[in-house]
Amino acid sequence: MKKILIANRGEIAVRIIRACHDMGIETVAIYSKADTEALHVLNADEAICIGEAPSAKSYLKIPNILSACEISGADAIHPGFGFLSENANFASICDSCGINFIGPSHEAIALLGNKSEAKAIAKSMKCPVIPGSDGIVENAKEGLVIAKKLGYPVFIKASAGGGGKGIRIAYDPDEFVRQFSAARAEAEVSFGNPDIYLEKMIVDPRHIEIQVMGDKHGNYVFLGERDCSIQRRRQKLIEETPSPILSPSIRKKIGEAAVSIVKAANYYSAGTVEFLLDAKKNFYFMEVNTRIQVEHTITEELTGIDLVREQIRIAQGEKLSIKQRDVACKGHVIQCRINAEDPSNNFAPSPGALEYFVPPGGPHVRMDTACYAGYKIPHNYDSMIAKLIVRGKDRKEAIRIAERALREFHVGGVKTTIPFHLFMFEDENFLKNDYTINYIDQLVLDGCTFIPES
Repeated sequence: MKKILIANRGEIAVRIIRACHDMGIETVAIYSKADTEALHVLNADEAICIGEAPSAKSYLKIPNILSACEISGADAIHPGFGFLSENANFASICDSCGINFIGPSHEAIALLGNKSEAKAIAKSMKCPVIPGSDGIVENAKEGLVIAKKLGYPVFIKASAGGGGKGIRIAYDPDEFVRQFSAARAEAEVSFGNPDIYLEKMIVDPRHIEIQVMGDKHGNYVFLGERDCSIQRRRQKLIEETPSPILSPSIRKKIGEAAVSIVKAANYYSAGTVEFLLDAKKNFYFMEVNTRIQVEHTITEELTGIDLVREQIRIAQGEKLSIKQRDVACKGHVIQCRINAEDPSNNFAPSPGALEYFVPPGGPHVRMDTACYAGYKIPHNYDSMIAKLIVRGKDRKEAIRIAERALREFHVGGVKTTIPFHLFMFEDENFLKNDYTINYIDQLVLDGCTFIPES
């Protein structure tokens, strides 16, 4: 592998370029017209414009991406996360064109990307799963029968969904009919697949995910867990590792369950197996994300393992560089997603030019960003400005370092979620580890403006 094209943008594209350069591999950035001055374009060895700003005309346009490969002579593609990263058809086309897709096989993506089939694999591995429909639900009439057996409330989920999209909740039969139609419509628009399945809603859970790695030789490891329970509208805002709620015995069981699922699917590359943890600390399989995650950073800081480099090595046919007994988790790591949003105004988007951009530094602080002073945040894409990652010897110290770093982080020209994070690190329930995935949404409903104490 001599030259890798990064089929993505933003901070993950920058992150991948850095890993490639560390390995002595040349890089090709692709970009839309809205991203002409983006940092990944400046950092790559080559850069090729592939279309207009809308993703459908650029970052999702497979023929344009393949043409960029041909023009540049790239022999591999790293899809990052989002866009085409979990598109089995794209991975298959890459294979047929002789381009190394840095990720799992298209067969594994298709298998685990289908939520109902992934659930069946988990069941076969004796992993607890959330009660739900046996596969796709064809229509609302059939769904009403299943929902009655499950008991309300129920989740109505897109089979090809991800990132919190394509999910509706029904609390009674009348609402079910309305939400079923809405979920199918959103699934068709967002994923090109209207298939729907049902799950019993676990009330007030924690969101726990396991980072797994596998190679093409049948070797697997899990690299600890991430607690992603601080969310708004199912979009993660704060992630930490290790989870402050898991015991060592549960951690071992949930990690082994995650490995058994991906192993059964003949999966290789980096992947994440997601679970819900109920009030009694019973865990239930939710889904597999067949790509690198936004929050992979905290696993890297906890274990000292470069996950992107490991992905590239695996794609080249090399064996995993670590065994399970070699995985050492040290300290506590927290990631804050800094978005261009106004937390005091219901997290309203705040795109625009960055008049100034002064990131924090110092011991135990990592910043993953594609922003700089003068950069204009496009309205066409997600609102993330940066990922602030901090590490401490324990959770208490990590929170203190996070607060220090957030106060050093100065951004002008747009509203950001920095005040939200400062508020959370003073919040009594967060500090006591007493919250669920619904906590932030409830604070919003209660009228909280997330203004920290001065």
